[in-house]
Amino acid sequence: MDLAVVGTGVAGLTAALRAVELGLRVVAVTKTTVEDGNTRWAQGGIAVVLPGHHASPAGDSVDAHVADTLAAGAGLCDEAAVRAILAAGPCAVNALRAHGAVFDGGWADVQRTREGGHRAYRVIHAGGDATGAEIERALADSARSRQLALLEGQSVTEVLRDDTGRVAGLALLDELGDGVLRARAVLLATGGLGQLYAASTNADVATGDGLALALRAGALTADLEFVQFHPTALYLGTGSRGRQPLITEAVRGEGAVLLDTAGAPVMTGVHPLGALAPRDVVAAAITRRMAATGTDHVLLDATHLGGAELRRRFPTVYAACRSIGVDPSGEPIPVVPAAHYHCGGVVTDTSGRTTVPGLYAAGEVARTGLHGANRLASNSLLEGLVMGRRAAEAVAADFMVSRCPGPPLPSYDLRPVADRDALQQSMSAHAGIGRDSAGLAAASSVAEATTRRRIRTPRDAEDAGLTLAAAAVLAAAAARTESRGCHLRTDHPRAAKRRRSITVVLDDAGTPVPAEPALVGGVA
Repeated sequence: MDLAVVGTGVAGLTAALRAVELGLRVVAVTKTTVEDGNTRWAQGGIAVVLPGHHASPAGDSVDAHVADTLAAGAGLCDEAAVRAILAAGPCAVNALRAHGAVFDGGWADVQRTREGGHRAYRVIHAGGDATGAEIERALADSARSRQLALLEGQSVTEVLRDDTGRVAGLALLDELGDGVLRARAVLLATGGLGQLYAASTNADVATGDGLALALRAGALTADLEFVQFHPTALYLGTGSRGRQPLITEAVRGEGAVLLDTAGAPVMTGVHPLGALAPRDVVAAAITRRMAATGTDHVLLDATHLGGAELRRRFPTVYAACRSIGVDPSGEPIPVVPAAHYHCGGVVTDTSGRTTVPGLYAAGEVARTGLHGANRLASNSLLEGLVMGRRAAEAVAADFMVSRCPGPPLPSYDLRPVADRDALQQSMSAHAGIGRDSAGLAAASSVAEATTRRRIRTPRDAEDAGLTLAAAAVLAAAAARTESRGCHLRTDHPRAAKRRRSITVVLDDAGTPVPAEPALVGGVA
């Protein structure tokens, strides 16, 4: 096999389909089914500046989109990467349309909305608030129609390498046993690590698999401490666990207002963009207001839209609200921040290459420099489309000059595994919005309270990945003694003058440790 793609979300399927177009032998591997990932839960849309389309009365431009992205990223974006990825957006969206994706309003007059941190209406959407589901449908249909080789129900336990350190394939595991898939290159497109937390907007499959695989393979990672919390997940009650329904930021883009439970505005005087400030600002403001009022949620008032408009424009949100007995046309929606997106990840260039020969990464698992310390809303689907295509093209180009790997070396390592429930509770309590040294140390002690065992089931593989991902995030969070973006240290509330990314690797004992400060993606 030429290329094994791990993950079948927007980045993975985009990469696999592009690689097939380039003549590569490709297989896409997923631990569940091809449609069962995070992409289908994405509501808001794709942030993109389309030539000839005017997204605001004053028009829009890639330069303006770059400026908004840099502002949200709080000083840690790689400006060259930001510009390259955003400028490639129109081509990537056109390729998605060629796979059958349909956007609201039709292409000649495509509808746009505005989300947090954006100063223009540049977010295109599908199905009202079901953009991710439409993207997943189109890509999955295209994959099947083109007979893309799919391995469903297969957990990846290790990226295998040869005796020179070059990628040589994957170690696989399903309910029947384990096996090896030989491949000249591996692309990680596994999404994020939302299930590190007790409550998340992420699907159950988001267990940090790709981050753990990359670290074990010797890859460099960066910006792991920046875990973005979406300000408005639907509040399901005290102590709610697992995936929480998302209330898309586009509801606030259409004029909805954040209120506390006494009816007072939450964002007044907090930021010039009010309720459409970048997500880290809004989530922190909500958290402060809940602490001040002794409550466990706030309210999002969208009643001005009326029932008919809510059902038309936000059918997913409307249905989620009605499922818990809330009528958003006549009463405010109860909301609370929840773990949402991992801004850091495996360090790549703008073609998806990692620091390990033959290993590539795209999508949420990767750290391209686009997001910095806080992701701008709806830049993630765009990044997946752009970087999926670029990574496939990089694989094809690299095959022209690289040698084939030797036989993969076997691995029989016992893996440290922490208790998942205790880990999630600890991460939510100590590594969410508002962190301090004592709390991070407490969370680290939970992540270190492990048993070493052989990985025999897919659940074992997930728990081992979560354990390693937690230790890596905590190592980076402890090392960043400042507040920046979505990393808020209550014991270090100010931003440091020096802007630098913190890199994390595994030491000889397999423990995640901050690496020596180095130039990573343009930020020293």
